[in-house]
Amino acid sequence: MSKTLVIVESPAKAKSISKFLGSRFIVKASMGHLRDLPKSQLGVDIEHDFKPKYIAIRGKGELIKELRTAAKGTKKVLLASDPDREGEAIAWHLSYLLGMDPEEKCRIEFHEITKAAILAAVKNVRNIDICRVDSQQARRILDRLVGYQLSPLLWRKVKKGLSAGRVQSVALRLIADREEEIRAFEPQEYWTLTVLLGFSGGIFQARLIKKKQQKIEVNSREQMETILEELEGEVFWINDIRTKEKRKQPSPPFTTSSLQQEAHRKLSFSPKKTMMLAQQLYEGIDLGKKGSIGLITYMRTDSVKVSEFAREESKTWILDNFGTDYYPEVPRQYTSKGRAQEAHEAIRPTSLEHSPDSLKEFLKRDQLRVYRLIWERFIASQMSSAVIDTLTVDVQAGDYLFRANSSQVSFPGYLAVYVEVQDDCMDDKKNETQYSLPSSAQEKLTLNKMEEKQHFTEPPPRYTEASLVRKMEVEGIGRPSTYAPTIETIQTRGYVIKDAKQLLPTELGEIVLTLLKEFFPKIVNLEFTAYMEEKLDDIEEGEISWKEVIRDFYGPFAVTLANAEERMGKVQIQDQESDQVCEHCGRNMVIKMGRYGKFLACPNFPECRNTKPFLEQIGVNCPKCSKPLVARRSKKGRKFYGCTAYPECDFISWELPVAEPCPQCNHYMIMKQSKRQKRYVCSNQECHYARNIED
Repeated sequence: MSKTLVIVESPAKAKSISKFLGSRFIVKASMGHLRDLPKSQLGVDIEHDFKPKYIAIRGKGELIKELRTAAKGTKKVLLASDPDREGEAIAWHLSYLLGMDPEEKCRIEFHEITKAAILAAVKNVRNIDICRVDSQQARRILDRLVGYQLSPLLWRKVKKGLSAGRVQSVALRLIADREEEIRAFEPQEYWTLTVLLGFSGGIFQARLIKKKQQKIEVNSREQMETILEELEGEVFWINDIRTKEKRKQPSPPFTTSSLQQEAHRKLSFSPKKTMMLAQQLYEGIDLGKKGSIGLITYMRTDSVKVSEFAREESKTWILDNFGTDYYPEVPRQYTSKGRAQEAHEAIRPTSLEHSPDSLKEFLKRDQLRVYRLIWERFIASQMSSAVIDTLTVDVQAGDYLFRANSSQVSFPGYLAVYVEVQDDCMDDKKNETQYSLPSSAQEKLTLNKMEEKQHFTEPPPRYTEASLVRKMEVEGIGRPSTYAPTIETIQTRGYVIKDAKQLLPTELGEIVLTLLKEFFPKIVNLEFTAYMEEKLDDIEEGEISWKEVIRDFYGPFAVTLANAEERMGKVQIQDQESDQVCEHCGRNMVIKMGRYGKFLACPNFPECRNTKPFLEQIGVNCPKCSKPLVARRSKKGRKFYGCTAYPECDFISWELPVAEPCPQCNHYMIMKQSKRQKRYVCSNQECHYARNIED
C-alpha cells in the first residue's frame, strides 16, 4: 500500500512517465474517456435542468475493473490526463468511477513529458477544477442537443446518414459561402505596362504606376494604346532613388492552429495527420539508451507564451551556434490574442539537446519533418530580426511614372534558421525585380522594350485545410482541439470534398446548408457560434453557470426545432442515372456522392448492393495503351489519373495528363498549376521542356 497510482491517457505516455517516477509509482493508461453520454439515446434530461446521463463506454468495462483494482492496492491515486478542459473532464469521470472523494487533491498537470516537469507535477497536486469540467460538460451537452435533435430531422426530411453540428455546420458554411462568391464573381479586365530599361550596369524592368502623380488604372486595350502613343519618343530618366532598411520580425512559436497551417503549406499534411504526429512527439519517442522521452510540449494550445527556462536555453543555443549578433538585445516575449490559456505554453521542443539531426535514427520520416518544423520555428522565434535593404527607383517618361523595386537580405537574423511560407490568401510581392538596379540618379537610361499585358481579376481562392483553420481561428469558431476533427467530419459526411488541396462543397452539402440557413439561422451564424465559445470560456473562468448557458440556448432552439419539423418539406435528392448497367440486376446504375467523391451504385438497394468507382473521363488517351484515361481517387481521397484498361494497363499519374505530346521528345505532358500560372511540363525527367499555357 506504499505505492502511488498515476493514471494518464495513453500507453505511450505511461511508458515515458514510468521511467521518471521510479518504483514507488504505478503508471497506467485510461485510453482516453471511460465514461460518456450514451450513443443510443439523447442522454440529456431536458425536463430536469439538462442533467446528463453518463455511462461507461462500451468495451471499457475490463479496463475500468483493472483501474479500480489497481487503485485499491495503492495509498494514493493521481489523475494525470491532458492539461485542458477535456483532460480535466476525463479526470473528473475517473474520480467518479474509482469512488474517490470529490474534495480530495488528486489532479496533477504537466505540459511536457520530461523528468523535471513530471517530478514538479507530483509535488503540486491540486483539486479537480470543476469550472473546467463544467465548461467541457456544457460543450458536450450543447453538441449533443444540436446533433441528436437536428440530425434526425435531416434524416426524415432529406435522407438517412446526414448530420448537423454546432461547429461543423459553420465550417461547411464558410466553404459554401466562398463557393458562392466564386460563382458570382465577374472578372474585370485590367492592363499592365512594363518597360525594360538599359543602364551602365545592365537591364532592369519597371512598371507603370502613375500619370501626373495620380495612381493610374488601365482597364481596356484602348486606354493602353493611348498610353503607348503618348510615350512614343519620350525620354526615360531617373526621377528618384530611395534606399531603406527594413527589419523583419520572426513569428511566434507555434500554437495548434499555426502548426496545422504551416504543416499543411510546407509538408502538405492534413490537420488530422499533423495532430497525430504531434501527439506522438508529445507522448514520447524511444531514444534508445535514453528510453522514451517526450520531445515537444503539449500540442493543443492557443498560447504563444514561452517559459523562462526555455528562453534561457534558447539564448545559450543561439549564442553558441550563431554568436551575439543573432540574439536580440531584449529577449523576445509574445502576447497571445484573445482569451488564450496562458497557463499553457506555445508548442516547442522540450530540450534543445535533442536537435532534429540527432534524432534521425529514432524518428520516422514524417515525425522528423514535424519535429524539425517545431524546432526551427521555436529557435527562430527567439533570434534577432532579419535586416533587409530595399531599393526603389522611380523612372519618369513624360507624364508617366514607372517604378522598380529590389531587396536583398543584408543580415539574415532568424532567416538563417527558418523561413515561413506565405499563406494562400496573402499577396505576393508585386513589382519586384531580380535585376540589378541603378544606384545613381545620373545614370542614363535607354528603352529596350515596352511590354503591355492584359489581365483579368481572379475570384477569391477556395479554402484549403490550412486557410480554413486560419479562418476558424480568426472568427472564434471552435478551439485548438476541434479544428482537425471538424474538418475531418465535414469530409467524412460527404458535405465537402478535397480536390487539389482545395475544399469544395458537394451538392449534398449545399442542400443541407440551405435548409439550415432557412430553418436554423443561428446554428450556422458565425457570430452566434463565436458567442457560444465565449460563453464556454466564461464557464471555465467561473463567471457563469453551465446550466444557465444551456438554458439560454435551448429555449429558442427548441422553438426553432418544432417550427422546422412542421414547416420543412421533404427534400428529394434525385440520383443522376449513368449509362453503366449493373451486371447483377440489369438496372442502370446511379451516381452517388460518398466520402471520397462520386461513385456508382445500383438503384435497387438494398436488394442489390453493387457499387463501382465513378470513372470521370478527362478527354486524354493513355500514353501506354491509348485507352481513355479517367480521374480516380486513392484510399486517402487524393485524386490521380489512371487507365480504363486497369489492371491490364498500370499507367497512373498524380498530375493531369494533357493530349498534346512534348514537342521535344514526344513523351506525354502534364499540367502543373500554381497560384500564378498554369504550365505544360514534359513528364520525361530527362527533358526539361515547359511552357505557360497562355503562350
